[in-house]
Amino acid sequence: MKFSNQRIGGVSIAAVGAGLALALTGCGPLHATAGGHGGHTATGTASASASSSASGTASGSASASGTASAGSNGFTFTTIDNPADLTFNQLLGFNNHGVIAGYFGSGADAAHPNKGYVLIRTRAGFAIQNENFPGSVQTQVIGVNDRDVTVGFWIDANGVNHGFTDTGFRFRSVDFPTTNNSSPAVNQLLGVNNQDVAVGFYNDANGNAHAYTYNISRHRFHTVTVKGATSVTATGINNHNEVTGFFTNAAGATESFLQNGFGRTTTLAVPNASATQAFGVNDFNEVVGSYTVGTGTSAVTHGFVWTPRHGFQFPVDDPQGMGTTIINGVNDEGDIVGFYTDTAGNTDGFAAVPAGQRPLPGLIATATPSATPSTSTSATPTTSATPTTSATGTTSATPTASPSTSMSTPPMTTPPATPTGTTTPTPTPSDSTNFGHTS
Repeated sequence: MKFSNQRIGGVSIAAVGAGLALALTGCGPLHATAGGHGGHTATGTASASASSSASGTASGSASASGTASAGSNGFTFTTIDNPADLTFNQLLGFNNHGVIAGYFGSGADAAHPNKGYVLIRTRAGFAIQNENFPGSVQTQVIGVNDRDVTVGFWIDANGVNHGFTDTGFRFRSVDFPTTNNSSPAVNQLLGVNNQDVAVGFYNDANGNAHAYTYNISRHRFHTVTVKGATSVTATGINNHNEVTGFFTNAAGATESFLQNGFGRTTTLAVPNASATQAFGVNDFNEVVGSYTVGTGTSAVTHGFVWTPRHGFQFPVDDPQGMGTTIINGVNDEGDIVGFYTDTAGNTDGFAAVPAGQRPLPGLIATATPSATPSTSTSATPTTSATPTTSATGTTSATPTASPSTSMSTPPMTTPPATPTGTTTPTPTPSDSTNFGHTS
């Protein structure tokens, strides 16, 4: 197992010694973006896993980690920030054994490069283990399964984005085999299930996103399409091979989807929202993500949870980031992770549990506060049909517009700042209407 401190079959993990120093791997100066490489194929390049040995426990800062508080719509939130860069953290994936994937650093300049890490839950709190693709300029760790396989992307000296997988034994770089790449090329893996099937996307020369699944052991790709979409990004996959993500429709609007292994697609859109983006899904088809109300400087972003039985639950916001919250991952317990922008303009990572459950701890050496969870309850996920094949779709419409492929997705993004002096209509919450349709 890659995370050797994990105890199989439960969330409790043997305590990690708190005296280890924080080790950073793969550090290097940022380089100006150059022209992209064309004609990438699945490289399958094997490299020694630098991150496995470069693990450590970082002392938390009372102001940076472990602050638990009751949020909106039935969750109790805990802020968790890596002290290596308190200005920017995003938590992006959460498995069923208490391991969280994320990264620190905005990537905006040489002082704040993207650096990946995972958080491993111990009796004393979460321990930090750094994980960066060997030789990378920047790395984001985005997805993690219950076998501790992680996926994400790394950036080389030419500014090219490559997907990666880390099975604990080796890193492999992953690029969709096409000659129709953007410049610089963009490939990113955003989620992975327990069958080691990952999901992600690449950008074509027109800037449109194309979603795909990638079988890690067989090195095989399958496209994921949505009828009528001009671009599609796959962000999450569960153990029934059901894929979630978002797409740009013919009218230019951003909506989300949940697609089973036979291509049957359910479209999800928060009513009155200018954009709806799904980022994660668990085995009960509980989908999480964000929606945007308004546009431009008046836009605000909220988190949402959707289940087949209860429909949308929104807004689900960290109380310290009302209107700037993005939910990126969910496990089978309904625990969620994501990030928000605080009043100081910093991006903070969070992990949250449904109301009534014990709040999650902060980093090791950070006091765990007692929080009063909110009185409302979250929607209970229900089991759906279980397909057995990987997600594939039908051919999508010819792209006609360039989407904003990063928007509020994991790749190097910052949620919109809380607007000042301008208000926009907020959708009316509902836990009984799906606001989705199946095709």
